[in-house]
Amino acid sequence: MVPEIKNLKRAAQRIKRAIKNKESIILYGDADLDGTTSVVLLKETIESLGGEAALVYFPDREEEGYGLSAKALKFFGKYAPALLITLDCGIGNFKSLEKARDLGFNTIVVDHHQILEKLPPADIIVDPEQKGDNYPFKKMANVGLCFKLCSEIFGKNFSPLLANNFLELVALGTIADKMPEIDDNKVFIEKGLNSIPSTFRVGLRVMFDAVRTPMLSTREVVSAIVSALNITPIKRHLTGSYRLLCESSEKKAEALSQSFLELSQERRSEISELTFEVTEKVSSQNTIVFQGGSDFPLVLAGAVASRICGKFQKPTFIFKKKKNISIGSVRVPHNIDSIKALEHCASLLEVYGGHAPASGFTVKNKNLEELRECLENYFQNLK
Repeated sequence: MVPEIKNLKRAAQRIKRAIKNKESIILYGDADLDGTTSVVLLKETIESLGGEAALVYFPDREEEGYGLSAKALKFFGKYAPALLITLDCGIGNFKSLEKARDLGFNTIVVDHHQILEKLPPADIIVDPEQKGDNYPFKKMANVGLCFKLCSEIFGKNFSPLLANNFLELVALGTIADKMPEIDDNKVFIEKGLNSIPSTFRVGLRVMFDAVRTPMLSTREVVSAIVSALNITPIKRHLTGSYRLLCESSEKKAEALSQSFLELSQERRSEISELTFEVTEKVSSQNTIVFQGGSDFPLVLAGAVASRICGKFQKPTFIFKKKKNISIGSVRVPHNIDSIKALEHCASLLEVYGGHAPASGFTVKNKNLEELRECLENYFQNLK
């Protein structure tokens, strides 16, 4: 018998209790496609059982950075007491979750990122990476983890038709987050890809039809969709991908789909330009690439870091410099753990977290140069 994911049943029972007691429920998701699809799954699960999400909120990375932000807590403080559920974030947000508790929120963290030196002060944590979790597969995207949570909430009422509908989104989020396509993920992707061409979800069907050509396989069409939806504009705290995936009007879905495909094309060009700009500054004398500036779009930092890391095979730190802080994305070559590097320099950081190959950080500008030196020393001694 396969061991259960730690706290999965507790989280499911707590959510069902909130639905039954008509508690206010807030869903807070990371703004990428993994976080967005996680929120959509849980929102639709809650609604199917007669509840509703009082608020759905995605942080604007340019303004709020990663994770549970102080700005967000201030925004939905009026909803307290309530059940606040973070999806695809939260595991590294110690101060924010402590503040949420002080404001009167019960908190559930559903996250798949690496555990840092301790667990945050949440009421329930669902993360296969935490100590005491014996579930054998640790590399699910957050949407895969959320799918298992939704399945637990539904229990015997989780119909095959609804499961297939959900697995379409699980496939999108898993591919978008570049998780290894093995074990649970392999099953999720295969079933999701099989269902997407005949999807009942209006926004996804419209986008699939817009991208599809006789020359492209289903996987190639879905990869193009993922590329367009992984970074979308945020309006009224909702990602564009969330609005598209929840849209019931075909006409509105077509307009959204077209705008996201056009924006994706523009961003590909911008990523190429930024990559060239950073490439010109890379020195063979440095162990790492550590570049950024005030005009650097944060939403593109991860994509640029990936390209630079692939080109030079060096740990790469790309950041946007704001008034007092800088927020960045990290990509490292195979067999290097970026989280351990950030942990080594944790005293200089405000927030950090993610996965071994890809992570993020926030640092005060006054500590930027010292952080660069700390990281250079870490990787030089790693050799």
